[in-house]
Amino acid sequence: MEQYSVIFSPRAEQQLGSLYAYIAEHGGEERAELYVSGIIAFCQGLSTFPERGTKRDDLRPDLRIIGYAKRATIAFSVKTDQVIIHGVFYGGQDYDSVMQD
Repeated sequence: MEQYSVIFSPRAEQQLGSLYAYIAEHGGEERAELYVSGIIAFCQGLSTFPERGTKRDDLRPDLRIIGYAKRATIAFSVKTDQVIIHGVFYGGQDYDSVMQD
């Protein structure tokens, strides 16, 4: 079985940091750590069978969108042997306009 490497874009890393800060402020650091770690683990899981989610070629070629825990949306693409995480959008944030840029 082929393994893909998972790469987080600078935008996705910044979004995860902001999400951690928001949850830590409103729900505590332990809850923030669990939630953000869960998102990262979920993204790492795309290393096997990355062709999941909904294709959104209308926004960007090869873009895929997948949900996490009913509150976060992960935007990613699969290139050769890599999964590139383009963004992590929480609580209904508008990913359409961001992914078109």
